[in-house]
Amino acid sequence: MILPGTLRMVAWEVTRSCNLACVHCRASSACGPYEGELDTGRCLRLLDEIAAFSQPVIILTGGEPLLRPDIFEIAAYGDAKGLRMVMATNGTLVDDATAGKIRDAGIRRVSISLDGIDAARHDAFRQVPGAFEGALSGIEALKRAGVEFQVNTTITRLNLGQIEGLQDLAQKLGAAAHHIFLLVPTGRGKEMAHQAISPDDYEKTLEWFYEAGLTCPMQLKATCAPHFYRIYHQRKKERAQKALPENPLHAMTRGCLGGSSFVFISHRGQVQPCGYLELDCGQLEEKPFEEIWKHSEIFRDLRDLRKYGGKCGRCEFVTVCGGCRARAYEKTGDYLAEEPLCVYEPRKK
Repeated sequence: MILPGTLRMVAWEVTRSCNLACVHCRASSACGPYEGELDTGRCLRLLDEIAAFSQPVIILTGGEPLLRPDIFEIAAYGDAKGLRMVMATNGTLVDDATAGKIRDAGIRRVSISLDGIDAARHDAFRQVPGAFEGALSGIEALKRAGVEFQVNTTITRLNLGQIEGLQDLAQKLGAAAHHIFLLVPTGRGKEMAHQAISPDDYEKTLEWFYEAGLTCPMQLKATCAPHFYRIYHQRKKERAQKALPENPLHAMTRGCLGGSSFVFISHRGQVQPCGYLELDCGQLEEKPFEEIWKHSEIFRDLRDLRKYGGKCGRCEFVTVCGGCRARAYEKTGDYLAEEPLCVYEPRKK
C-alpha cells in the first residue's frame, strides 16, 4: 500500500543554536553560531513554496528558535500565508515581552518541555541549572499573554517513574496538551542510549497513556511511539462495548508520519523524513521544496508499506503504526527494517 503524500506538518529547525545542552538532543545543539543557516529571505521564500501547494502546521524549532533575531518576522509571514505557525522552545527565554511578541506574530501554540517534576531531575536532563524554573516562568508568561501551550516530555529510564506526576503537573499548569516522546538515540542522545526504556516498559507506558487518555481533559499524544496507534486500534472494540466516546484527536493520524505527512527541514536546508532520521532527501539550495516532497526516492519508499521489512512488513497494523523508521535505521542501517522495540507479534507469519 502506497500512502498519499499529503503534507500535514513541517518541523523546521530555524537555528541549531541553543542556550541549553540537553542530554538527549538529536542535534547535539550548543550555543553556536552554526554556518550555513538559511537567511531571512530564503526562509520567507520557503514559506512561499510550502503555501503554494499545502497548508501544513509549521513547527518553528531548533536548537532554540528564540535565539534567531528574525523569528517573529518569519512567524508573522507564515501566519499571513495561512499556515498554522507553532513553536517549540525550552521556555527559559520567554518573558512577558517575548510572550507578547509570540502572540502578535500569530504563533498559535507553544510547546515547552518538562522532563522531570522538579528542578533536580529536569535540570540534570537539560544540563543547565535553573532550566526548570525558567521553563515554569516561561509558561506563566505565555498564560498571561493568552498563548496556548503544551507540555512535551521525553521518556527515559531516568524519569519513567515520574510520568504520571508529569502529566498531573501539565494539567495543573493549564496545558492544552501533553505529548510524550520515546527516546530515539541519535545525536547527543546516543550517549544515553542505555537509558532508553525496555520494549516491555515501552508497551506498558503506552497502555497506561491510552488509559489516561480516556478521561484526561488535555489532549494526549504519543510521538516517536507509533505502537500507541496499534494499541488504540486493538482496544477499539473494548471502547465500543463500554460506550466510550472516540477521541477525534487520534482518529485521523497514524504512528510514524515521517515522509508520509510529516517532514523535517534542517537549519541548513536539508529535507529529511524527521529530525531523528538524518537522511538527505533533498537540499533546498538545489531543488524547490515541493519537488523534494513529491519526488524524493526516500519519501516514496516510506510511503510504500509493501517495502517494509521484518515483522513490520507482515503486521496487520502497519497502516496505523508503521514502526519508528529512525529506530530501525539506527539499529540496522535500513530505514525500512522492522521496529526494534516492538513486542507485538503479527498474526501473519
